[in-house]
Parts: sequence; structure tokens; C-alpha cells
Amino acid sequence: MNNVSSDAGLAELKLRVQADLAKISYATGNWCIPASHNDDSVLDVAIIGAGQGGLATAFGLRRRGISNVRIFEKADRGGEGPWVTFARMLTLRTPKHVTGPDLGIPSLTPQSWYEARYGAEAWKNLDKISRQDWQSYLDWIRNTLDLPVTNDRKLVDIDWQDGLLCLSFKQSDGSVVQQWARKVVLATGIEGGGAWHVPDFISQAVNSSRYAHTCQTIDFEKLRGKRIGVLGAGASAFDNAATALEHGAASVDLCLRRAKIPTVNPYRWMENAGFLSYFADLPDLTRWRFMRKIYDLNQPPPQDTFWRCRKHANFAFHPGTPWLSVKEQGDEVVVETPHGEMVFDFLIIGTGFVIDLTKRPEMRKIAERVQLWRDKFAAPAGEENTLLGSHPYLGKHFQFLPRNADDDLAPMMAAIHNFTFAAMPSMGLSGASISGMRFGVERLTKAIGRDLFVQDGDKQLQSLLDYNTDELISLEPPC
Repeated sequence: MNNVSSDAGLAELKLRVQADLAKISYATGNWCIPASHNDDSVLDVAIIGAGQGGLATAFGLRRRGISNVRIFEKADRGGEGPWVTFARMLTLRTPKHVTGPDLGIPSLTPQSWYEARYGAEAWKNLDKISRQDWQSYLDWIRNTLDLPVTNDRKLVDIDWQDGLLCLSFKQSDGSVVQQWARKVVLATGIEGGGAWHVPDFISQAVNSSRYAHTCQTIDFEKLRGKRIGVLGAGASAFDNAATALEHGAASVDLCLRRAKIPTVNPYRWMENAGFLSYFADLPDLTRWRFMRKIYDLNQPPPQDTFWRCRKHANFAFHPGTPWLSVKEQGDEVVVETPHGEMVFDFLIIGTGFVIDLTKRPEMRKIAERVQLWRDKFAAPAGEENTLLGSHPYLGKHFQFLPRNADDDLAPMMAAIHNFTFAAMPSMGLSGASISGMRFGVERLTKAIGRDLFVQDGDKQLQSLLDYNTDELISLEPPC
């Protein structure tokens, strides 16, 4: 499909979206009572992160009549999320039929967008959506819905004053601006509950020029002709291994702690309306057991990603080969494993992230006061899991809860909703997952709307008492 026909198709689709939303616009007008603080404007909801979760949340709130909302994004326009920054897969891992930011509106689905851009036959023949197309789709969602995003705003602090959240944002020029809000949604993705993780035995022993985490910018051209060691069993480790091979690395050896590469993907099981809708309502023990199984299985690399690596003769993978220590030796990096030494020129670290709220600068006022799973739940003997215990134990509205019930910042915690990957043990798949997004946004936005309305119950009542718009305007029959 040429650009002219693609542009025409997308323009026509935009009109269809507008018509569809107009047909279901009942009760979506803003009903929130305006608030201010010392003559400063107060948002009903501030959303942190303009990736897929943040965009979908803003749309979901609008559908519920909550429009005094703004999304704040630390990256410049076009750099939101991982898809065209550090993601190195060729396609999404999610099947093409899974929907998310559309929130159930057919004309907003990935299929509708793809068909408008490339044609129905192209969709029919498509296996999975490329990451570049997914970013283009998200950009189209943002533009078509005219979602309110402010870029170049990095959240550096959340304070609590006069029953409101005071958000401080740092801009690229170093200046700091503030915004008041009644509610905050943290839609900061995979690492939003902690930080990307490089083991200390690597970061403290090797110069940072000799390794990179998979989340970092990597100049793969500089790795041409080099011996590369990759640590990790997840899809991102394989994605980066493949990218290095495709840029002419002399060899790539991928090492994993597990005795074999994971093969079963629990996400495919989780993609059912029962789990996606109601997991958060299960008892703690049942949720814990679900998550132990899901985290134990982990996600395998997709089949096409594995073959993307395996087709290269200079690729090798080594199950049951954890790295015990590393050291620099001249221009080389020597890795000690249970099977002997391995020698590389550069290391790529695919060890994911840690869940640790104390690593989030914006959370410093409450990080050590937030209730974690290990504070709330004691696992039965033999079912302990340190990783699960480190996650925040959230309330049914995705809100943080205080470790101590009498904490004076408990109201602040209740006003902050965690829509990141860290919500998973409490809420199941939600904001950081395409698979769970529609169901998570529905629960989240309904809860936020409930909180706002109940908090303003007396003001809403007064609004009714003041309502004086006549519907019956004539007592005489028409002529």
C-alpha cells in the first residue's frame, strides 16, 4: 500500500473512531468538581508515563467522565516506552489478536489500524505486529484521541500537602516545575516498581565500558568482530544476542542459570477473561500460589526469536551455566562458571529488574512505609518466595497501603495508584502488559472514579440542590 492510500485509510478510520465514540458518549461528560490550591490548578488525575498503559488509562478515565487529566512523560516526543528505544525484538511477543489501548472500541483496535494502513490482506497474512508498527499504532491512538501529554517531565518527587499530591517534575534544562493533583497513576512500565538490575559482582568488577544491560543504548556496530557473552534466559537476552550476531559479532555465548530454557509461556494461559477480570479478588494464598507458578515458569523466548539466534553458526547457549564471578584481564573479560572460564570482549546483561520502591526517587517519602507482600502474608513452609515478597501489597484499587495502619501518610498512599509491573502479584496482568491492559484499565478507572465521587459526595449533593434547569417549559398546548 502506498503512502497516499495509507494516509487516506487512516483519515477515514479516524472519522469512524469519532463517529463510534459519539454513539456511545452517554454520561461521559466531565462531572468532577473543579479544585484549586492557592490559585494553582489541581488535576483530578496525573498519569506518569505516556506509554501504552498511560495512554489507555487517560482514555479510560475520559470514558468515565473524568477529563481533568494530564499525562506526564520524561522522554521527548517519539521516545515513549521501549518499542523504538531499547526493545530489540523484531515483532511483539503478543499474538496479533490481543487488544489493549482500544478498550473494546472496534475502530480503535490494532487490526483496524493495520488494515487502514496496509490493507485487509496484509493483516490476514500477518503473524505478529512489528515493534515499530506498534509504536506507530500508539502514536495514532494518542493523536486520534487527542490525549493530553506533556513530554520532558521527569517525576522526581511526590509530596502531600493539604490533602493533595504535589508533584515535582524535572525538565531537560534542569528546571523543576510543580503540579497539584488529587490522584496519581504510576504507569511507568516494567521497571516502575524498582530499577533495572546488574548484579554487583559484575558492576563492581568490570568497567562500565565493557558491559551493558539490555535496557541500555548499545552501539552494536562497535561489537562487530567481538566475542560477546550474554547473561540471561529471557526474551530480551535472546533479542540482544540476535542483534549482536546480525551486526557481525565474532561469537555470542548465552548463559543461563536454569538447567534448560523455559518453554511454556504462562501468559497464553492467563489470556482469559476470568483471570484477567477477577484475579485480584482471590484470597492471598491463592494469588500467591498463582504467582509462584507464573514466576517459576517465566516467559520463554518466542520460537522465532530463538531461531533468529540459532541460525547463526557462531551462536551457542549454555543451560546450567550461571556466572560465578567476572574479572578484567587486559583487554578481555574473564567469566568464571561451574564449567570453567569463558573469555569475552563485551558482556550483555539480561538480568531484568528488581522490585524495590526505595530505588524510585519519586517514592522516597513513602517507599519504606508502603506495605509489601512480605509484611502482609506469611507463605506456608516450602512455598516461600523472596521475589514475590518484595512486591507492594496493593489495595483493590491499585493503591498503595501503609505498613502501619496509623501512618499519617496513609491518605497519600491511597491517592497513588500503581499501574506498573510491580502490581502483578496483587492485581494480575494490568498496565505493563498488553494482554491485561483493557481489564486492568477498567478496574483502575472505575476505582478512581468511585474515590473522586465519594470524596466529593457533599459537593455533588449541593450540585443537585442547586440544579435549576427547567425541562417543562410550557403549560399550554402547542398551536
